[in-house]
Amino acid sequence: MQNSATPTHCPYCALQCGMNLTPQQDGGVAVVERPDFPVNRGALCGKGRTAPEVLARSVRLTSPMVRSGGTLVPATWDEALDRVAKGLHRTRTEHGPDACGVFGGGGLTNEKAYSLGKFARIVLGTSQIDYNGRFCMSSAAAAGMKAFGLDRGLPFPLEDIPRTGCVILVGSNPAETMPPSLRYFTELRENGGTLIVVDPRRTRTAEQADLHLAPRPGTDLALALGLLHLVVAEGRVDEEYVQERTAGWEDARAAAMAHWPEYVERITGVPVPQLREAVRMFCEPEHAMVLTARGPEQQSKGTDTVGAWINLCLATGRAGRPLSGYGCLTGQGNGQGGREHGQKADQLPGYRKLDDPAARRHVAEVWGVDPDSLPGPGRSAYELLDALGTDIKSLLLMGSNPVVSAPRAAHIEERIKSLDFLAVCDVVLSETAELADVVLPVTQWAEETGTTTNLEGRVLLRRRAITPPEGVRSDLEIMHELAARLSGERALEKGFPTDAEEVFEELRRASAGGPADYSGITYRRLAEENGVFWPCPAATGADDAGDSEDASLDAGPDDPAQDHDADSAPHPGTPRLFLDRFATPDGRARFAPVSHRAAAEEPDDEYPVLLTTGRVVAQYQSGAQTRRVDELNTAAPGPFVELHPRLAARLGAADGDPLAVISRRGRAVAPARITTAIRPDTVFMPFHWPGEGRANTLTNPALDPTSRMPEFKTCAVRVEPVES
Repeated sequence: MQNSATPTHCPYCALQCGMNLTPQQDGGVAVVERPDFPVNRGALCGKGRTAPEVLARSVRLTSPMVRSGGTLVPATWDEALDRVAKGLHRTRTEHGPDACGVFGGGGLTNEKAYSLGKFARIVLGTSQIDYNGRFCMSSAAAAGMKAFGLDRGLPFPLEDIPRTGCVILVGSNPAETMPPSLRYFTELRENGGTLIVVDPRRTRTAEQADLHLAPRPGTDLALALGLLHLVVAEGRVDEEYVQERTAGWEDARAAAMAHWPEYVERITGVPVPQLREAVRMFCEPEHAMVLTARGPEQQSKGTDTVGAWINLCLATGRAGRPLSGYGCLTGQGNGQGGREHGQKADQLPGYRKLDDPAARRHVAEVWGVDPDSLPGPGRSAYELLDALGTDIKSLLLMGSNPVVSAPRAAHIEERIKSLDFLAVCDVVLSETAELADVVLPVTQWAEETGTTTNLEGRVLLRRRAITPPEGVRSDLEIMHELAARLSGERALEKGFPTDAEEVFEELRRASAGGPADYSGITYRRLAEENGVFWPCPAATGADDAGDSEDASLDAGPDDPAQDHDADSAPHPGTPRLFLDRFATPDGRARFAPVSHRAAAEEPDDEYPVLLTTGRVVAQYQSGAQTRRVDELNTAAPGPFVELHPRLAARLGAADGDPLAVISRRGRAVAPARITTAIRPDTVFMPFHWPGEGRANTLTNPALDPTSRMPEFKTCAVRVEPVES
């Protein structure tokens, strides 16, 4: 047993809070505060404190399982891996490479995400790979790429938030989704700044706000346009900034001017005086920020909605300046890194585009393959899942539970059941794993070393603190073994190492010169510096590389893994982006000429109420892990339907009564939770549970045309009492 604590990071949300793990006599570990890590400064939520409970043998998988006679039974590793290889090989031989699908997760380390994308493209030869992060930050990523030429969740560190003058927090409830971050907003107000929260519900975060705007779900785009209209009408545009640092203002201005305050009030339900007050609070301080999360992003117009909020920042000169800007509060633990290194349908490592010939040449050289052998872009996450059993016959799934988390979940469950072959790599027997032909038990955060990238773009080192149980292997080992079985020594020569640092060294080379350049980052630096912000090329390429991302996008030696010359200083990383120029060809940010449009599904006589979904503080994502922790289940034991007293009175429902929520896609049942914290025209359900209370049975898979994000945040439903 080790005597010293191991510094590492929480396995859950994108804060990636620092923690120390200390060994226990029973072979487990206990969580101890780690105040030296700047993001959480020792604070942890209940999920982080109880994370070691999922390490227990009684909770997690410790043996491979294969389906025999309709039942999953224990198997040896050789038997399980042989069956996976045979299933994928048979599909590829009989139906072609694209009949093999691969589905990853935003909780996989950078090394795993990188290897999974490589495995899909050079071992299976399939284009059909995507991941559940498509359901999380993709609209913000698409809008950020359009506006700034680069997508990093926050272009500044969290420590800047308390020092700004005003924050507009749109569709985010950090008091429940990432509690240690709430101190930044508390400190903002203590320092004299103001907080505006935009949310249809009066959440715990909204309770802390100086101003709470409660728009009708699906109308965030109109709200942002209405605020920009007032900025123009009241003469608050930073004309010099717009002239010098942006492009496309006239078209965006014209679109905003069609959204006058009274019109926006009719659409959103937000009173005109509140609109005017929000503009005053945002524009009067020298510095201000807009931060979005899933509320405005998980819509069929999410990219345009985020673009409209970015427009507000650009018109007022609040982007690419100190203590100001637009940012996205990324959700999943490695949601940022997970979309940078190749498990997304259209991307190669380093946030390169898969259809870019130069990007294909660079990555193919690192991988030792012909660029022409790399498949093109594949289907997005929902489209991939929807094609299961038809175009896609077999699926390898890592770190995701779409039976609970996907929109129109009952349909996706049926598509998964129709597969010829399903292999799942997971820590626990999730609802999706229960349907698999082969289940492979994998190591967890405390049992392995690897890197993640938090919501600030800070690359972090998670360290192994405990020996995994016998019978459990890492995802990297699984890919190594499958590559050998499917392609023999040819695949192993192309490199599927089982050592995470060895994988990271290759990732550095593959990312070099790309938008998300990690080539100057090493495990040693991560350990010594408490993380490094990307982009971080292997050598500085400008006189002032720390103030701008520009040099980071272009600089980098031919072999970034080589040590620097004695006279060459390492790149410091880039905590703050865009201070000199944006990452567009001309250095200017782009306005988005967007206009309000209705949600894909609006209420009608048959389905007169709006449903919105979200999280509760004690559970996480599909709940596959947190639902196995007694303390968390005591705090949040099951699903519920939150509704306003006026709606409850019309239904004749009392608190705790079972309610049926019905959409065009299905029916969910959960007890009523009556509160004035929600709009009378809206109900809310958390999405952590399977079974009859599964909120995603109801949600609408209508996709954003750019990001391919499903419209989780609003759909039309009716609510009925359940007869006893």
